[in-house]
Amino acid sequence: MSSSRTRRIAKEVADIHSDNLSNIKADPVGNGDDLTHLKGSFKGPPGTPYEGGTYTIDVKIPNDYPFRPPVMKFDTKVWHPNVSSQTGAICLDTLSTAWSPVLTVKSALLSLQSLLSTPEPKDPQDAEVAGMLTRNPKEFERVAHEWAVKYAGAPKKETGEGSGGSKPETAKQKQKRSKEEEAAERAAMYGGYNEQMINRFVWMGFDLDRVVSAFDYVGIDPNDGEDYELEEAYIGDITARLLGEP
Repeated sequence: MSSSRTRRIAKEVADIHSDNLSNIKADPVGNGDDLTHLKGSFKGPPGTPYEGGTYTIDVKIPNDYPFRPPVMKFDTKVWHPNVSSQTGAICLDTLSTAWSPVLTVKSALLSLQSLLSTPEPKDPQDAEVAGMLTRNPKEFERVAHEWAVKYAGAPKKETGEGSGGSKPETAKQKQKRSKEEEAAERAAMYGGYNEQMINRFVWMGFDLDRVVSAFDYVGIDPNDGEDYELEEAYIGDITARLLGEP
């Protein structure tokens, strides 16, 4: 594995270990020497049939990471329209067409956790589950919770407790909140700068946090997150700062 990829994955795993708020976990499989194969996990989101369960994700890092997304699947069986109930395969844009080199294993795991709150039956991985959700939402939630209890260790709820009677408005509110939180997280990752401006340097092989730090050091105007053309002198200063750091 290339040294740059090794350093990046090791840093990502260290960042996950130091984060005590998200309850996201990720560690190398086996003796810890192989950083190309991880096991991640997270808790089922509150207010969903998955609440209280722990979901384990198999994570394999491709050779050209971070320019290609990690390959992820659920090890824990889950009843969800965007996850295969048989194989754990996942249908999620973040792990395919919407992947960006600035994203991380942690952000991908957070996206999977969010997916449990916002199922998309119109773009299913498991047609049987999607059909149940569309035709009979209460039955879907009952089965999803049964699977959470059986396979993810979630506490069993009495009938009518928890998410069983959630209204469509509540689901829409959760989806809106999820998207707003994701947008806020991305804005914070980019330090308030326009994504394309930062990505021009990320695509040169520099880590996102180092590029943001270099922008701050040089004193680049965030311009309210709008894109604009940097002067050559600023580009030179940013590049020099990136190359000059250990």
